[in-house]
Amino acid sequence: MLKRIVSEFEFISPEIEESQRNNESPIKMALRLSEEKAKKIAASSGSNSIIIGCDQTAVVDNTILQKPMTYGNAFKQLQFLSGKVVNFYSAFCVLNNKNQTVISDYTEFEAKYKLLTDDLIDKYLKKDEPYFCVGSIKSESYGITLLESIKNDDPTSIIGLPLIKISKILMDENIL
Repeated sequence: MLKRIVSEFEFISPEIEESQRNNESPIKMALRLSEEKAKKIAASSGSNSIIIGCDQTAVVDNTILQKPMTYGNAFKQLQFLSGKVVNFYSAFCVLNNKNQTVISDYTEFEAKYKLLTDDLIDKYLKKDEPYFCVGSIKSESYGITLLESIKNDDPTSIIGLPLIKISKILMDENIL
């Protein structure tokens, strides 16, 4: 997805603890995790590097959804999400190692899941294996078939990388 605006980059997945802190809102959690990811990568990157950390959280019925990690958990999560509206928060942190500028922001959107049958859930999970995805869905692939609607201002937010806001920041910082 980042290739749409940046021609050369390296993807690095930092190992950080992604659990929610006490009384931490889903937005603050996504912002904190995106910044922690960027800072962890920045510590071992060159001094002229631009690092973009990102994270996504999702909430339904006042519950923050976790990455399911297994088929069984994903199956239960999709049964729970059937017919519901889920609020997603896609946060990012742009860290400029050259001047130590740190800019964080987020976008939010809502996705309404269709009424899902157990057969559809099983077929989907075997096809996409979204076990490391919040909401048990890869909307950039077959997961889009599980959704009835999406409401947001940036279509790239749904996959966790809000390029409209990120590109503006990169342009403002004379990086693009």
